[in-house]
Amino acid sequence: MSSPELEPMPLDAEMEKQRAELASIVHRHTWEDGSYGTAITSLFLNRHNTPRDFMPVLVEPALCILASGSKEVRLADEIFAYDPLNYLVFSVAMPVAGRIIEATAQDPNLSVRINIDPAQLTALIAEAGPMGVPSRPTSRGMYVDRIDTQLLDAVLRLARLLDTPKDIGMLAPLINREILYRLLRGPQGYRLYEIAVANSQSHRVSQAIKWLNGNYEQPLRIDDLAKEVNLSVSTLHHRFKAITAMSPLQYQKQLRLQEARRLMIAEGLEASAAGYRVGYESPSQFSREYSRLFGAPPLRDLARLRQSI
Repeated sequence: MSSPELEPMPLDAEMEKQRAELASIVHRHTWEDGSYGTAITSLFLNRHNTPRDFMPVLVEPALCILASGSKEVRLADEIFAYDPLNYLVFSVAMPVAGRIIEATAQDPNLSVRINIDPAQLTALIAEAGPMGVPSRPTSRGMYVDRIDTQLLDAVLRLARLLDTPKDIGMLAPLINREILYRLLRGPQGYRLYEIAVANSQSHRVSQAIKWLNGNYEQPLRIDDLAKEVNLSVSTLHHRFKAITAMSPLQYQKQLRLQEARRLMIAEGLEASAAGYRVGYESPSQFSREYSRLFGAPPLRDLARLRQSI
């Protein structure tokens, strides 16, 4: 299943100028493949010089905008494709897999990620008052939408601050608020709104997601998790799957396996030790589930990764 097709309308002249400047800023502040933190804590720059097949990763709530190239993100069996015409938003933390489609050393894939602080989103909604955001049935915690001049301009002004560091402390928070405001007022802003409004069922599911991210190595008892976020077990299951495309148990499994992979790569742990660290008691079960997610058992997967570096 894929994200809905959007009409193939090119950027107008002004937006193409904005896109080219954003690409130039990302290009100047990155050097090789990777994700780069910046002096603006919410802003990350990404550069890829070669295509990359689907790579599992846990993403935090964020706005993702491409300045050049295209990407696909897979959530369970759904594909979300985006490019400079369309932006991608994650309203909750998601275990997904990303693929770089177009990239060369001469024409790298360049993008920005702006992390979304749920607390700032909630404060903005409280301060702005009724915003006319429509109420809709619970839907995926990520979406693709067409970019417009106002949002692209705000993102570009935030990126420009990297060239005037003395202005970051004063102006970055203001521009970040504007970006959140424009996302909320966008055609699919209700997806962010329903997550941020305290005591809504979607907000309670986001709290369950937050709990799982902080306690993924613990045995998961659905009854206890439902009580933790003040939902019935059936409502938690239904709403959780509507937002993440997976059950809480499947979500936890993705978290565990991705963290185990990180531990083996970054800390040099053996597979059995990494599996135990993230909550697996059976090495054989860990190896089976790892193979399903990453396409190979731990040792073979790590060897493949090292060859690609």
